[in-house]
Amino acid sequence: MTPVKAVAKAAASAGHITSLHYRVTGTVPEWGRLNAEASMHTAPMTMDMTMHATDGRYGGSRLEIRFVDGAMYVHRDVADSGKLKGASWLRAEPGTWGSDLFDNNSYGLLPRQLEGNPVVQSAMLTASKDVRRIGTETIDGVPATHYRGTVTSKGVRAARDAAPDKAARERQIDSLGQFSAMRLDGTLTMDLWVGDDNRTKRFRMRSDTYASKGGTVDQPLEIIDGEPLDMTVTFLDVNEPVTVEAPPADDTADLGELADELGTA
Repeated sequence: MTPVKAVAKAAASAGHITSLHYRVTGTVPEWGRLNAEASMHTAPMTMDMTMHATDGRYGGSRLEIRFVDGAMYVHRDVADSGKLKGASWLRAEPGTWGSDLFDNNSYGLLPRQLEGNPVVQSAMLTASKDVRRIGTETIDGVPATHYRGTVTSKGVRAARDAAPDKAARERQIDSLGQFSAMRLDGTLTMDLWVGDDNRTKRFRMRSDTYASKGGTVDQPLEIIDGEPLDMTVTFLDVNEPVTVEAPPADDTADLGELADELGTA
């Protein structure tokens, strides 16, 4: 099987993923080194993640975050427990995860690269024009074939326009949205490990990024160089039962209500 066909088969298999348990490691702009583990369900879209990062606004604190029924819940390890009036969780609505640049909303609690759906991200290599086979390796005890290629936004658009069927076109549309959301500057180098069952076992994304500053009356918006991205996602369990539930209501404070109280204080 050619590398192009193998990568396409893995992307098609990803379209049948309904639930996923996965691990994220690497270096993410503005957050430094991070380790995260998460479980997600695709219909409805829900996610539960625990993350540690060396930098970012939490400076190494543990973050637990959930997205359920259009709301986001964050554990008070990263919130002011005094303001939460003893509650363990903070609720914010709307909270959106796993979509694209315009729809995702984690209120800045997650790196934008982790706001994306890893199932969609894993299929980005189908837009590469130079995908090649690197060799055979073992991922968590399972043999896998390693592929590598480069991807650009122009390439994703071209793949979208040349898609052979509706499913492939929708994958490229989703890929383009998440490519934009990650603020990649130019070319993405992507590695993909595919098992004998034609399913993705792991993928790695490396790229320069861009950032922005300003955007106020005193300082016009300026696009600047960002920090490099080097992120690896490992699929641990696929299509196994996943339950992501909202925390108990009596242990949850609502961000909107807290804001109203502060506004009238």
